[in-house]
Amino acid sequence: MLVQAILKSKSGSEVVTVKTSTLVSEAAQVLAEKRIGTVVVSDDGETPDGILSERDIVRELAASGSGCLTQPVNAYMTSNLVTCSREASVQDVLEQMTEGRFRHMPVLEDGKLVGIVTLGDAVKAQLAEVAMEKDALQGMIMGH
Repeated sequence: MLVQAILKSKSGSEVVTVKTSTLVSEAAQVLAEKRIGTVVVSDDGETPDGILSERDIVRELAASGSGCLTQPVNAYMTSNLVTCSREASVQDVLEQMTEGRFRHMPVLEDGKLVGIVTLGDAVKAQLAEVAMEKDALQGMIMGH
């Protein structure tokens, strides 16, 4: 299965972005309002500059206290992004997320954001694929 299939199945494939100058407190508000775990940091809304997760915010709160909330997100974002294309296999995405210990991967086409894939999306797609294979094998065994 390809990432493209995940993006097609997601309702509302819009990627939530914030600018590099957005305050961490404002980014946290966006995360809470949208009920998401990550925002892509992008000054133009199309080209990713970084990514900021709930975990990034919590870690910085623990390390330096609430003062981090008044800092811009570019102070704490991950700027070395791991991305994929629509043509990437879900298996490859799962392996990269597992090895890198992250749960969100921006999907790019010609350097522009076209979506985001979560660990949950990838696991759901893998489970659906395994279920289809199981049904096909049972059908073959039973002569259907």
